[in-house]
Amino acid sequence: MKSPTLRVLLDYHERTKHQLDRYAASLGFMDWANQPDPFRTFAETDRIDLPHPALREVPTYDGLFTASPAAAGLDVDFVGRLFYHSLAISAWKQAPHTNPWSLRINPSSGDLHPTEGYLISGPVPGLTEQPGVFHYAPYRHQLERRCPLSARQWETLTEGLPAPCLLVGLTSIYWRESWKYGERAFRYCHHDAGHAIGAITFAARSLGWETYLLVSIGDEDLNRLLGTHLQTGIEAEHADCLLLLYPASTHPAAQSLTELTPDEWHLRVPEADFLGKPNMVSRDHHLWPVIEEVSLATRKNPPSAEPLETLSGLPPDWPELIPVRRHPAEQIIRQRRSAMDMDGVTRLDRAVFYHMLRRTLPAQFPFTAWNLNPRVSLAIFVHRIEDLQAGLYLLVRSESHESTLRESLRDDFMWQRAEGSPPELKLYRLVAADTTRAAKIISCHQDIAGNGAFSLGMLAEFDATLAAEGAGGYPRLFWECGLIGQVLYLEAEAAGVRSTGIGCFFDDAMHGILGITDHSWQSLYHFTVGGPVEDTRLKTIPPYAHLTDS
Repeated sequence: MKSPTLRVLLDYHERTKHQLDRYAASLGFMDWANQPDPFRTFAETDRIDLPHPALREVPTYDGLFTASPAAAGLDVDFVGRLFYHSLAISAWKQAPHTNPWSLRINPSSGDLHPTEGYLISGPVPGLTEQPGVFHYAPYRHQLERRCPLSARQWETLTEGLPAPCLLVGLTSIYWRESWKYGERAFRYCHHDAGHAIGAITFAARSLGWETYLLVSIGDEDLNRLLGTHLQTGIEAEHADCLLLLYPASTHPAAQSLTELTPDEWHLRVPEADFLGKPNMVSRDHHLWPVIEEVSLATRKNPPSAEPLETLSGLPPDWPELIPVRRHPAEQIIRQRRSAMDMDGVTRLDRAVFYHMLRRTLPAQFPFTAWNLNPRVSLAIFVHRIEDLQAGLYLLVRSESHESTLRESLRDDFMWQRAEGSPPELKLYRLVAADTTRAAKIISCHQDIAGNGAFSLGMLAEFDATLAAEGAGGYPRLFWECGLIGQVLYLEAEAAGVRSTGIGCFFDDAMHGILGITDHSWQSLYHFTVGGPVEDTRLKTIPPYAHLTDS
């Protein structure tokens, strides 16, 4: 018998599916007068300017996947570079006769940016002599001191964790997404949280630090730690997750870190006074009660002590599929963009395609940050890959997925290993056919899904996750999808093409193509990769030109 919280979650999941004959509930028009401010700030706080670093030639992007660079020392330059390459503004765009809009390092559905970032740290040379909780304000690339902590509080909070270390917390403002996307916004906020986890993990790795998702802290305690327990109403922030950052040389095996128990976190989170009043992001609002309901139902009490799978990582001497590339990591990170259209012509080399897919496999960077079992495999529409037949393919990301996928998908699928694929890539051709039209229809009739070199749907192990993790596992499925999406974004940039996440797709129509008739697997996020069509009408403005111009 399903618990009340699971019933709320399942009702939400079903009612927010887009169907071929109807879309999930939204306002139906753009209420421009109440477009949310994408920048949260806290008045009456001490604000600390962070450095704007010049791009470095090393480490290279590909080098991040082979070994961690030498660990950078913890100082103000480290913190500035960490946020500059994870949650900061990457550029402004402006169309003729319009106001400019900002882009971020971390992608966001509709460029609405519901995700807020927080730093919890001890003393940092050049930054702060006192431990504290800081909100990251990307508009000015500043930290806002929300709460000072005593040395004893910091020591208690981080006892037994690697030293030195930082904690980074993420929250979501659901209203920023629901303003445009209505009831489906809860899903998109958690996609964005997953992208932010990925962005922070890449930025930390470029500094020789590792990232580790702390899954045992509950939402109530995380809200208390970040100060978001004081916020109410539709513009309130909701705690998502807490990340541990530490030098790789200090504690290289993330899997051997000892997780605290929920009770230990409860005792460690300090009782503290928070400073600052959050700005209002809209003058008026349209309420979506179902989002608050599912948010309460999925309050992330820690998952049960499910044993982590033993995942076989890629061997250290695995052969490269493509020539080594020398792109600077920070360049790739900062140039990431979402394609607005695809040209329908560009083809990818098969080795490049396989290389991209191999980068999405668990048990390797950046999935070393993912302190949970992998739950997502990929259904791929292959359109324009050299020497690979067009069709519907399946990448099984974990051996534990294959048996239930074979049970859940159509009986007449081929299940042929893709020609020339490396042995560690369990990539199967299910159907040989031109899938461009199907991909477009499934992705809400968007041409971009069929005009790329390939597109895909991220299939989540749905029932098994909820059975193991409870209702709180639902947002974590979207985080994993977002983390995979972040890898695909950067891989596309490194390959000289572009990609974009697609949140609008017909859920059950996708399931129908695959033969899924229950909730064993559910499609939660779509993606497309290919040759972009650039809009030459748009002007690009440097990310922090507004600071020098003011």
